[in-house]
Amino acid sequence: MIKCIISDMGNVFISFDNDIFFKKIAANVSLSQSDIAGLVSKNFEILRSFDKGEINPAEFYSKVVRIFKSDFDYNRFFKAYNDVFDLRKKELQILKKLKENYRVILLTNTDVMRYGFIKKNFPEMLIFDAYIISYLEGYMKPDPRIYKAALEKAEAQADECLFIDDKADNIDAAIALGINTIHFIERAELAAELRKFKLVF
Repeated sequence: MIKCIISDMGNVFISFDNDIFFKKIAANVSLSQSDIAGLVSKNFEILRSFDKGEINPAEFYSKVVRIFKSDFDYNRFFKAYNDVFDLRKKELQILKKLKENYRVILLTNTDVMRYGFIKKNFPEMLIFDAYIISYLEGYMKPDPRIYKAALEKAEAQADECLFIDDKADNIDAAIALGINTIHFIERAELAAELRKFKLVF
């Protein structure tokens, strides 16, 4: 019997598109959007460090603008970096209904700047009973430690929890810990997936 829903945020209850950020950067430097995407992929460890809280916003900004050879000032850079989200209203309504009958926990890989942007611009989605955020924990999915942190907040055993995420490696890590899962791929019907577990909402 499921007692707790542990869910990712991005591309579940809120959509995001980093191509929006890449396009804004590319419009102001001598690089194409695909060049920007390639540089991000090549230097992904910087993003991971930011998501894990190992570097602060000023350090992240300095490293990234140097890679892009961009003259964006600090505020303009983070405006472009943060504004890539859109609330998924249908899924939010499902979350509100789930909360009536189950404990709900947010488990997300994100950094202090983007999480701050979301709190300010989409406060209606922050209705979870507990929050496990990578930059606060110091590690990120699929590291087993972050799932164990979520399970400590779940007030339930692993097999009484249901984890929702859009990435296969994150799902696999949850399965390895005995957690039930929904691999929520784009255009999936969340309500239908939840009903497979006989949830009431």
